[in-house]
Amino acid sequence: MEADDLKSTMLTMNPTVIVPSPILLWRSKVFLFIFWGVVCCKIGWDSVMRMSADVRDLFLYEAFLYYNPLLLVTMMVWLWGINLWFFSQSNVNYAKIFELDQNHLTHHEIWKCATWMTIVVPTSMTAYLYLYSCGEVSLAASQPVLLYLAVVIILVFPFEIFYLSSRFFLLRTLWRIVVPLQAITFADFFIADILTSMSKVFSDLERSVCRMIHRQVATIAWFEADSVCGSHSVAIPVVLVLPYLFRLFQCLRQFKDTGEKATLLNALKYSTAVPVICLSALKYHVFPDKWTNVYRPLWLLSSVMNSSYSFYWDVKRDWNLSTFTRIFKFNRPHFLSHLLYGQKWVYVWVLGSNLILRCTWTYKLSAHLRHNYLTVFAITALEIFRRFQWIFFRVENEWSKMNMKPNVHISMSTLSTEEDKLLNSSSHDV
Repeated sequence: MEADDLKSTMLTMNPTVIVPSPILLWRSKVFLFIFWGVVCCKIGWDSVMRMSADVRDLFLYEAFLYYNPLLLVTMMVWLWGINLWFFSQSNVNYAKIFELDQNHLTHHEIWKCATWMTIVVPTSMTAYLYLYSCGEVSLAASQPVLLYLAVVIILVFPFEIFYLSSRFFLLRTLWRIVVPLQAITFADFFIADILTSMSKVFSDLERSVCRMIHRQVATIAWFEADSVCGSHSVAIPVVLVLPYLFRLFQCLRQFKDTGEKATLLNALKYSTAVPVICLSALKYHVFPDKWTNVYRPLWLLSSVMNSSYSFYWDVKRDWNLSTFTRIFKFNRPHFLSHLLYGQKWVYVWVLGSNLILRCTWTYKLSAHLRHNYLTVFAITALEIFRRFQWIFFRVENEWSKMNMKPNVHISMSTLSTEEDKLLNSSSHDV
């Protein structure tokens, strides 16, 4: 009886459940994230300082080669989440523009993926540095290999986890870019344009995978420039030029489907990147005098043509200056909307930075300028930032076109109705 009374008493009790506030949880996550970053930096720095001076620079260059592509991809994911946040605030239906289903990722989910990428990639890099400095060369060499394998497995994992529908959409779009045998959608050439900004990333991925296949990770076997995975490899310009060729073939496919001459002019724009890459690669395969007197001036000329043509196309074709910054007009009051919408400094900044970064664009396309890997990394990161800016106004232009089509259709139908009424009316005076 006492047990029954105790049970009934417990059922009638209404205990207060203590739930931490969302702000406290968010601050705790930020603290742990910063603490983890400090620990990784401390372990990495101590590991590098334990190496001898003659090995340190070479090893850092190699470690940077394996991890900088994934760091740049992580940066692109973070910036894409910011793009989606702005679209959601300005009521731009990006799901309709890209023809996404109802299960598409929001900016919150994109940022969650970017957070995990920010944790995993530097952690693997820290483990690589620490194990190598402790003499565990084989374990150190396995770190980038395991990381690359994990990325591939997650992308192709065929089960309903890790956002299966979004992964399938990405892989399907990449396949449509590589093999443009069907009509080109906005998502197809939009992602293909982003891939052109990440051509340096794919070039470093190719060299990293090459060294993994030939078991050159955590060794100096790759140091010879003429080796199979060296800096003089023919595969480097080939991989650099592939994104531009994919975009070129897309333009030719669009001309076949639509007959618009503008698509041929767009194809010409992407073709101007080919001589920049090929002429730069010739430096390692011709005599120095011939490079200086013949090929280097041609490379400079093709670089100027590519940068100028690309900047013109951004401003004249990809963007609509009459609706510029309209994408920053939010549904609710926000300080960013007041800062960006309709402000003249946005015009000056976007046009000026786009022109400058278009000119530095050729630096990352040129294989003979890759000796300073930190400079190339910075320029590639700036190119990704330029593409981040470009996305706002490219999507803004596409959204404006989609909104104008129904209005034009309605106005034309209304005009036809009025004309029919006037022609069929018998009660009118002349």
